[in-house]
Amino acid sequence: MYPNMQRRSQLWLFLLLPFWAASLPLTAQPHSDTEKYWIFLTDKDLAATPAISAQTRANRQHQGLPLFQWTDVPLQAAYVQALQHEGVQIVCRSRWLNAVSAYLTDAQQTALRQLPFVKEVRPLRGQLQLAETEPTETTRWASPASQQMASPFFETEKLTGKGVVVGVIDAGFYRAHQSPTLRHLFEAGQILQFRDFVNPTKADFFGTSETAQDAHGTSVLNMITGWDEEKHERYGFAPDAQFYLARTDHGNDEFRGEEDYWMAAMEWMDSLGVRLINTSLGYALGFDNPQENYRPEEMDGQTSTIVKAARIATEEKGILLVVSAGNDGDNRHWRYISTPADAPGVLAVGATWQDVWKKMGYSGIGPAFLPYLKPDVACYSLTGTSFSAPVITGFVACLMQKAPHLTNAQLMELVRRSAHLYPYGNNYVGYGVPQADRALQWLAKTPPSASAREVRVKGDHYHLKLRHAHENEVLLFHKRDATQVVDQTTARVRRHALDIARPDGVARTTIDLQTEVIELVWE
Repeated sequence: MYPNMQRRSQLWLFLLLPFWAASLPLTAQPHSDTEKYWIFLTDKDLAATPAISAQTRANRQHQGLPLFQWTDVPLQAAYVQALQHEGVQIVCRSRWLNAVSAYLTDAQQTALRQLPFVKEVRPLRGQLQLAETEPTETTRWASPASQQMASPFFETEKLTGKGVVVGVIDAGFYRAHQSPTLRHLFEAGQILQFRDFVNPTKADFFGTSETAQDAHGTSVLNMITGWDEEKHERYGFAPDAQFYLARTDHGNDEFRGEEDYWMAAMEWMDSLGVRLINTSLGYALGFDNPQENYRPEEMDGQTSTIVKAARIATEEKGILLVVSAGNDGDNRHWRYISTPADAPGVLAVGATWQDVWKKMGYSGIGPAFLPYLKPDVACYSLTGTSFSAPVITGFVACLMQKAPHLTNAQLMELVRRSAHLYPYGNNYVGYGVPQADRALQWLAKTPPSASAREVRVKGDHYHLKLRHAHENEVLLFHKRDATQVVDQTTARVRRHALDIARPDGVARTTIDLQTEVIELVWE
């Protein structure tokens, strides 16, 4: 029934349970002497009924994925009861990982490792980081991002995300119901459900603030769906989409281990059949205990627990996951994207400037050791990739409305192809800024007129006569190979021409004219 499953007898669990009772210490509530751990279990009861919706099954059928999967099967109830019998107070349960999270003392986690049904006990690595640099007013920069991406072409086609369900996993949605640009969601019933995984007992999801970051999700939501009815102005691509909202980030630096809340939210949305999810959160640096920081070489698409979950979501569950690239691009101790933006199947989004579309200094860079290009695309955001990712999510929602028959892989390829640097992407901004008109042309099977060309240059200088009037400066990406940027710089336009010199160690230079891209191959 389920792919790659092996049946194991569970009888020994009940026979041995009395002997474990004496060896396990009582659990403690979150305290100075406890840490949060994942407790991975050995197997499952394959006779248990998976908790997935009809919409989830329909999504998988559309993607050509198995309808029922091992990761849908609930945790072995007898194992959970055994842990609870010994006082382990479970925080979250993960079907995908076959694991639970709990706060444990050193003595507890040592004792749990001895249990025959416990496969591994692993500490959660700190907290998710919001991909935001500083607070700002959403409406100040939302419109420039959508204009950069030629949003009027979607408006002409009446593409508003109608009929598309979007999940948003974030830090909180404080006062979203009072935001003038989100009022339409509440009046039309477009918020389908919401859940607080950090504080499930909170009575007022939208009206109570616990940390300074609790409005972060409100800003993110505006970037996807913001609409000012009085001004008749769109701040997000998808004002007619419907939403499931999840709060998974506490927002306080001292709070540990929100990875399990993120997992729980992903599994909840998957069970409801949500196909498009935005998450402006990620792991890199900044943990209270520096020993918990990831190392750059671990941004490999397979090491972190959260990237494993992202791969389950994209490869097994048919979820199109849009992820912010992270904001450590100008940190000399890091510079790379954060996880799970390193997962091969996610749509990782960086940030650019508004006029010259170069990488924002803070925007994370794709590691050279990845065998695929990250980030995938980028767009304008002044204060963090937290707010470029949701712009792309709204863009994808419009494409889903226009072409519901496309698979996630086809949609992601369409987004990349629509970007202004395609096919000459790089590890700074991916394939560049997606363009609505180009996406619609590809969908209509009338590919855009050739806007990319390759020029082989003998020598160390190249003179380019510009065909059209251009701004005073043109962006250049100098690269050591096809994708790895050595330097992004601007060249001054003089008399409608550019003179470009080849820097040392550079094999290629991408000339970004926005409406045209020229790839110089130095010989």
